[in-house]
Amino acid sequence: MHIFDRRLLIGSLLASSAIVSPANAQTDPAAAQTPVAAPAAQTAGEYEGDIVVTAQKRDQSIQSVPISIQAIGTKRLDDLNISNFNQYTQLLPSVSFQTTQPGSTVVYMRGVASGGDGNHSGPLPSVGTYLDEQPVTTIGGTLDVHIYDIARIESLAGPQGTLYGASSEAGTIRIITNKPDLSGFYGRVDGEVNSVKSGGIGSKLEGMLNMPLSGSAALRVVGFYQRDAGYIDNVAGCRSYLPEPTATSCTSANGGVVVDNAAFVKKNYNDTETYGGRAALKVDLDSNWTVTPTVLYQEQRNHGTYGYDPKVGDLQVQHFFPEYRRDRFIQGALTIEGKVGNWDVTYAGAYLDRKTFTSSDYTDYAEAYDSMYSSAGGLAGYFYYQDNAGKTIDPRQKIIGTDHFKKISQEFRVASPSTDRFRVVSGAFYQRQTNAIFQDYQIANLGTAVSVNGSPGTLWLTQQKRVDTDYAVFGEASFDILPTLTATAGGRAYIYDNSLIGFYGFGRNPAIDPADGRPYTATPFNAAGSGQTGVAGCYLANGQTLRQAYLDGGDTSTLLPATVAGSPCTNLATYTTTGLIPKKTQGQGATYRFNLTFKPTDKVLAYATFSRGFRPGGINRRGDVAPYDADFLTNYELGLKTTLFERLRFNAAIYQQQWDKFQFSFLGANSFTIIQNGPNARIRGAEADANYSTGGLSLTAAGSYTDAKTRNDLCATQICSGDGTDVLAPSGTRLPITPRFKASGTARYSMPIGTAKAYIQGLVAHQSSASADIRLAQAATLGRLQAYTTGNASVGAEVSNFTFEVFVQNLWDERAELSRYQQCGTCSQRTYIVTSTPRTIGLRAGAKF
Repeated sequence: MHIFDRRLLIGSLLASSAIVSPANAQTDPAAAQTPVAAPAAQTAGEYEGDIVVTAQKRDQSIQSVPISIQAIGTKRLDDLNISNFNQYTQLLPSVSFQTTQPGSTVVYMRGVASGGDGNHSGPLPSVGTYLDEQPVTTIGGTLDVHIYDIARIESLAGPQGTLYGASSEAGTIRIITNKPDLSGFYGRVDGEVNSVKSGGIGSKLEGMLNMPLSGSAALRVVGFYQRDAGYIDNVAGCRSYLPEPTATSCTSANGGVVVDNAAFVKKNYNDTETYGGRAALKVDLDSNWTVTPTVLYQEQRNHGTYGYDPKVGDLQVQHFFPEYRRDRFIQGALTIEGKVGNWDVTYAGAYLDRKTFTSSDYTDYAEAYDSMYSSAGGLAGYFYYQDNAGKTIDPRQKIIGTDHFKKISQEFRVASPSTDRFRVVSGAFYQRQTNAIFQDYQIANLGTAVSVNGSPGTLWLTQQKRVDTDYAVFGEASFDILPTLTATAGGRAYIYDNSLIGFYGFGRNPAIDPADGRPYTATPFNAAGSGQTGVAGCYLANGQTLRQAYLDGGDTSTLLPATVAGSPCTNLATYTTTGLIPKKTQGQGATYRFNLTFKPTDKVLAYATFSRGFRPGGINRRGDVAPYDADFLTNYELGLKTTLFERLRFNAAIYQQQWDKFQFSFLGANSFTIIQNGPNARIRGAEADANYSTGGLSLTAAGSYTDAKTRNDLCATQICSGDGTDVLAPSGTRLPITPRFKASGTARYSMPIGTAKAYIQGLVAHQSSASADIRLAQAATLGRLQAYTTGNASVGAEVSNFTFEVFVQNLWDERAELSRYQQCGTCSQRTYIVTSTPRTIGLRAGAKF
């Protein structure tokens, strides 16, 4: 569907929010005389009350859950105008992340981060993300689900491997939507327009309708469109290659290749459009059973790049190819809830389909390698970047990439009555996710003979299929030893089965060397002159690789057909006499959780927890690199939850975690992602949050301290040589990405002014500096993620069912560094900084009916 048609569809949904109510009133006189109001929501400044969460697969007060959990409820999400991942995670003290652009983010909790994750063939995430009952964690990172009409966001810190499984090794984030409501018809519409300092104009339009269809069924639909304005400029620049003397010269002095980016110069180069919708149907089959099918569709279109190059200037880059990313996902889900006797029964199933398409500038690679091989005349002298006539060509690359994720998950569980002295939650879980991987590194006019076979102009191709499958049974039992003392024990037995098959690498010149007489013997073998990687490693009918047959003097003419359509052949597989099968790694084991909870009064709870989580192992997409094993996290935790004076909540936890043989992902030779098991790490920390409300004043605060260090040397290979020459990070090195300190606070004051209720509010967030990479040499070239403090403020009023607000985000225009990265493993000449959006001033308005 064309983007215009999608906008029209979403616009129609939003417009219907304003016209359906009168239409219904005209066809139902009784409804016109007695309109059904929306459920009462707290007005500005009111105490949000005790949040009910489902972190333990039961409805419980957050103050009764004996784990470290933060929850952001509906009122606070609305008050702070939170609509995306970056905004809500600044309120969660235990959460950190790496990002290169919206929708491409990897989440970490409590310092469990080695860096470099999120690649399509990288390790699975260590933090699980759930939308209602269904996991939406994908191999390529966290879905950035648009936040609107959300009941709450729950952040569960520490291993959740008993109830939530493999991708919840370090914690879980749960996004809980508002469900269809049988009580009556109501809706809301919200809009926003904003201006970014030295950037463009942004906007947002959102709407929701809740529509009872009968006495036992209701439909709830949500639509949204958001445009985030750009603020990074792609400025004019040039690149020149040896024999030219200067890498950024715009004129040719020695007959070398010189290029400019005039066709792509643009102000406010980076902008994002996000649009989609969500629908849920609730059907009460009887007084005990409810069926809730849901569907979510979201599309995000990024343009430009979100990291600026400080060598060029503040919020500036010099890029030379089109840059964009399209991320589209749709999920259908079904939840069935009911009772058998007095036991609760739940089934939760979902199918997720996510497609991403990217175009990336890779000019820095050519710049780096031209300098690296300067003694041989640069790229022109060392490689064979030539057209079909043998003429040296512009060596710059762009990357065209797609990922197609598919995921099916199913869970069935039962729970005994929560009021029983001995109570149980148990169930079974199955999940299968696949990814069709395509990465095409293109050089314009590259000759057919030196390109990847069948793909003229392609220097390097990755085309693979990845499958990750998980099976588990789980259970957790609690027993009230005394009315004030409860013991809980839980376990999860799991099996994982992960596989990878396909092609990676350079092509191979298919021509015959007259002196040899066999195909694939002519030189140059490819544009890189490589005789080892790519088609050279593909399998022949006899089980040999092309390279082996070439060196042994054997037949080189019988390459097996490609197992993944579109690739020239297969070099990542296991050979059998019946054909090629995927490379596989499997594992099984168990995780556990033990907890002792003491609750002397309704206002005080203390707990001690011992828990363990895991992350599955997997296959490296380089066939000559061994698979990596599962890693494990063991957690020791003490926590306290209090409610004082009815208006003050204070919760805190201290913990120590042991992370064994953590998975470490990095760019190796040819900027190729390699994953290996590293050393052990020890993580100590504390986290706390508080909420206070009196009269028209509401205050919240949250903070964390994280001390995460390696306990052994991290080396270039899994087993260190012992002489210290291969040590990348010595024992005691702090783990990257996670700041030592992180804190945030909000204040909101409301007061009546005539018939209106006015309010003013502010938010301040701070985090200390952090390393951008665990490896000391790479961390030095990247530079540290600098400490920052940001602030937001707003003033507004509620008049009847209408709200109006003026706001400022990033008050003092801080360059909050979210991530640092380089385009390739050897591209240390340019580091890009992903920063927060500059100061943004806007107007927001909304209506409820």
